[in-house]
Amino acid sequence: MRALFASILLMSLGIASPCFAQEPAAADPSVESVLTEEERNKELARGFYEDLWFSPNTARYTQYVADEYVIHDVGDAKNVVEPAIMQQEIADFLHANGNMSGSIDFQIAEGDLVATRWQWDYEPTSLLFRLLGGRRPLPIINVFRFQDGKIVEIWNHRHDIDWAWGNILFYQGFGIGLLIALPGWGIAWVSWRRRGRYGAAVDNR
Repeated sequence: MRALFASILLMSLGIASPCFAQEPAAADPSVESVLTEEERNKELARGFYEDLWFSPNTARYTQYVADEYVIHDVGDAKNVVEPAIMQQEIADFLHANGNMSGSIDFQIAEGDLVATRWQWDYEPTSLLFRLLGGRRPLPIINVFRFQDGKIVEIWNHRHDIDWAWGNILFYQGFGIGLLIALPGWGIAWVSWRRRGRYGAAVDNR
């Protein structure tokens, strides 16, 4: 009797189990599309650096930058609209005055934003840039906002004090201080000359 009851119980469980089985959850297509877009934007950001900054393929800027973009720089350029060709002109100017290369440390993507932490290595060849000097390599963080596969907004975060800009500020401060001090030095020199002449006149008496 017990064996018969156990057999019936097992058969009922075997029949009922398909009814309670859960089907695997279907992948959310919206999540998949977001991830695909983020990865694509990261690749575009990487290509931007490799073509314009790590090699002189600056004519490819149109593949990465929209016709106009908004720049937020560490300097005075805040929320400024610039034409796309500005990126080529900047890169060409730096390539013409030195050997420019670099490497990407890591990238973080969220939605339409991509943050890239990278190292900029610049060996100056012109006298001006040699005089300015600077740290090699220089760590930089950029944040790009993408729209329709193109960069439409850029945030620059550089430690300029370690590069030429820090030396430019030093020379500016030195020059301003020199200009302020010149009148005082002139007055002191004239006073010293007059005292010398007066002393010579007293000795001649």
